Amino acid sequence: MSFILLGILNSQAAAVSALAGYFAGGPSSSTVDKFAFPSDTRSTLGTGLSGNRRLMANMSDPSVAGYTAGGIDFVAVTTVDKFAFPADTRTTLATGISSARYALLGMSNWGVAGYAGGGFAGPASTVDKFAFPSDSRSTLGTGLSGSATGSVNGMSNSGVAGYRLGGTQGDETTRVDTVDKFAFPSDSRSTLASGLSASRFHVAGMSNSGTAGYAGGGFETGNVSTVDKFAFPSDSRSTLGTGLSSARRVAKGVADYEVAGYVGGGNATGAVTTVDKFAFPSDTRSTLGTGLSAAREVGAGFENSGA
Repeated sequence: MSFILLGILNSQAAAVSALAGYFAGGPSSSTVDKFAFPSDTRSTLGTGLSGNRRLMANMSDPSVAGYTAGGIDFVAVTTVDKFAFPADTRTTLATGISSARYALLGMSNWGVAGYAGGGFAGPASTVDKFAFPSDSRSTLGTGLSGSATGSVNGMSNSGVAGYRLGGTQGDETTRVDTVDKFAFPSDSRSTLASGLSASRFHVAGMSNSGTAGYAGGGFETGNVSTVDKFAFPSDSRSTLGTGLSSARRVAKGVADYEVAGYVGGGNATGAVTTVDKFAFPSDTRSTLGTGLSAAREVGAGFENSGA
């Protein structure tokens, strides 16, 4: 009996030790950096993305796998890479997104489905849905609001809804403050009465599922450090008194459920290695002593969180 108990405890300890956030890709990069929770120690996966890519969608099914979808290096792709937890082994799905595009958003309903929406090449309002665990793809009847939507990112309240954060409409420069909400499991879309605090694109999204979602940084008339917070389930918006440690765009967010959210990389006056950490629920910010393994505009972020 004691051996059985010890085995259970060991398996639980292994599961906890596997918790981590991942920052993947960037311009001419296939690198995947892994930050172990809660120590925030960084390692770099021996096997990165299946090709150099940036501006991807990211999806997470904690304890199972993380995904990167679409993106661009020299050309836009339909590729979806899957990293199985806890080994972090990579495969590439036989069925990718429904059209080659980049600068698209990702949302996740853990254990149920991941979503990749919008993008350029393109541009498109299409939202593709990948059912877990089969990874079979369908396309939602209702896509993002607006006929042409790119430079978007997303956040998720697992089991409840996924959100689109800002972006551009019609071309790559017309900024919007729009926040679309896709209710799980019906995938019906509404648009929040209060969007972002200003029109901007390339915003980093992260979530403390069940509590709040966050939209950090991005580009308005220049880069900003603003972090907007949307309280769940009311979706009421406030803006944190302390934003990112520097104004930047094209960063990505990951989160350790109920513990902290992280915004990594991006472009300030150039690419950065910075990883900012926001402790939940106080939202106090610190900056990790060890950032990304190289300065880059991060392509995607996914997590194996404590949910």
